[in-house]
Amino acid sequence: MAYQDAFTALGDPTRRHLFEAVAQRPRAVGELAADLPISRPAVSQHLRVLADAGLVVSRAEGTRRIYAARPEGLAELRDWLDRYWTDVLDRFAAEINEGGEDA
Repeated sequence: MAYQDAFTALGDPTRRHLFEAVAQRPRAVGELAADLPISRPAVSQHLRVLADAGLVVSRAEGTRRIYAARPEGLAELRDWLDRYWTDVLDRFAAEINEGGEDA
């Protein structure tokens, strides 16, 4: 998964809502659609974008598809974010240390 795909996928409010719902617990498309003012096919399209971004997975259960958050997708996104957060903290610590030497 490319982090850009995850950010793009989660940039849409409907997809964020769907992701948050399946992160709480696995759900079928019909259950997800019942909470939104959009059709089941539209929900399926949004879920497809989330799946393509590596954020959700699905499994067949009879004639239904059950969607769940993909922990590895979140870990990859978090790793990317943590890399920058660590850099920011390191620069902040260096700035503080440099400022302390001048005093």
